[in-house]
Amino acid sequence: MKIDEVPQDKGYLVPGRVSDLSYAVDKDGKYTSTQSQGWKPKNDAMDLAWSLVYEKTEAARQGVLSGKLSPLAFYMELNIMDVSILSGYTGLSKWKVRRHLKMKNFKKIPAKILTQYATILNISLEDLVNIDLIREMKLKHED
Repeated sequence: MKIDEVPQDKGYLVPGRVSDLSYAVDKDGKYTSTQSQGWKPKNDAMDLAWSLVYEKTEAARQGVLSGKLSPLAFYMELNIMDVSILSGYTGLSKWKVRRHLKMKNFKKIPAKILTQYATILNISLEDLVNIDLIREMKLKHED
């Protein structure tokens, strides 16, 4: 596509701050990089993906509030991680990470491992164990 045909549809990207790198043909017929503010099909796909992230995070939040899941499950979803990713970052087995997602096992995690989880999730140890903080969070995907 030509540089003046690069889509600039309004979407999830923020003009002047966040844009999509695209490649197009310039006036000399050479490929060059250019910025795009989005393309409707891609924007729609991103909206759908973020809706799924918020849905899964809210389900984890409800699991924490009901006492079935640990705060670790919530923050894992919030950071778009799964057991394999968290296991890779911690060096703990997937089996152990799965156990830590249950509240009854989370309460038994040594402080050293909790601190490791908090560091990986980019939150404080206090935030990781504070269920009231999770209770107060309002998650929503803005359309």
